[in-house]
Amino acid sequence: MMRRWWMLALLLALVGGLVAGCQTGQTATPAQEQSTQAAMPTEAPQKAEATQAPAEQPAEAQFTFGLLLVGPYNDRGWSQAHYEAGKRVEEKLGYRMVYLDNVNPAARPGTTAEQLAEELVAQGAKAVIFNSDDMKDEALTFAQNNPDIYVIHISGDHVWKEGKNYVEVPNLANLMGRMEYGKMIAGCAAAVTTKTGKLGYLGPLINDETRRLAASAYLGAKYCWENYLGKDPKDLEFKVTWIGFWFHIPGQTLDPTQVADDFFTSGYDVVISGIDTTEALTEAKKFRDQGKEVWAVPYDYEGACEEAPEVCLGVPYFNWYPGYKQLLQAAAEGKWESVFLWLGPDWKDINNPETSSVGFLKGEGLTGEAEELVDKFIQELAGGLNLWVGPLNLQDGTPYLKEGEVATDVQVWYLPQLLEGMEGQSVSE
Repeated sequence: MMRRWWMLALLLALVGGLVAGCQTGQTATPAQEQSTQAAMPTEAPQKAEATQAPAEQPAEAQFTFGLLLVGPYNDRGWSQAHYEAGKRVEEKLGYRMVYLDNVNPAARPGTTAEQLAEELVAQGAKAVIFNSDDMKDEALTFAQNNPDIYVIHISGDHVWKEGKNYVEVPNLANLMGRMEYGKMIAGCAAAVTTKTGKLGYLGPLINDETRRLAASAYLGAKYCWENYLGKDPKDLEFKVTWIGFWFHIPGQTLDPTQVADDFFTSGYDVVISGIDTTEALTEAKKFRDQGKEVWAVPYDYEGACEEAPEVCLGVPYFNWYPGYKQLLQAAAEGKWESVFLWLGPDWKDINNPETSSVGFLKGEGLTGEAEELVDKFIQELAGGLNLWVGPLNLQDGTPYLKEGEVATDVQVWYLPQLLEGMEGQSVSE
């Protein structure tokens, strides 16, 4: 009897040792394998100024990043473009995204972006993306108060050493696309399509970014009007109306639907959108259904034309994936640098989802000779055409660029007024 108990105890000990050995030699989970496979050298930053973060955190089996969206994640505009880039990061790199949308005072009164970023950190985020210029101050404050969290602010300039707002924050990076090119293409498409010579620009709020993008659309329109159609730039009308925010907030902004309608009923037959949502496009369709020959150019999101393809001349859109990939990989792999990235199109293929941060998808409304002229313009830009060259004056007649002077990045980024030949406000009242 004693012998049987002794043999049983020996057997149990052997089984326990085998189990422990199996646990020690456990193979990686699929998520761990995916994260390992995603470990690739970080792409060389474009237009980057760098400082090393003080303390690097080791990459986890599944790196988690947070995303704060100023609007709805499915707005078919700015926020959806960011959301889909985040989903692509999940798919391609094996990281995990947590997000909150409608991060704006109207949707979340009494709640700050900084507080919401803390929520994402509580869910495991090691990096947080603030996706709006409106979040600029809070992104900076959050980064300064949370030095162990990587912070990416979209459209900002705090870590640009050449810029006007430089602050040394090792865990902060800025990312923006050179949408100036996309807006030039949009302006060209509008100019070679219009029958009335009157182009409307549906603008959001007024700041450095929105001025330079509206001006870029005007420069593209003026160039194609003059050089492709052989018409006098003085005969081209380009009017900007600002609604007061990136999208409509009832009671606080102008109604973009009404602004678009006002353009179309006043002889403007193409409306170029600079806001995050698609009212210019939907209103153009409404007027087309009434028998009027009008068109629109939406903004931000590559799928925007799908809402009204017959009136869409094309969409200049952001592809945030290349920038997200560069910065989030650096964070996950402990190679983070505080950089300012202003990423442009891949001129070999401006619609390459892996490499081009800015693209332009032509719409069904762009046909015949107009389509050929837009293709020609894109080829000229790819070949080095620069429209930010003097002589150029500001809206009030002040000289901006002398004859032959090429604007620096700083001059373009901080454009102080609209350009001569444009109608509309240059500064907020």
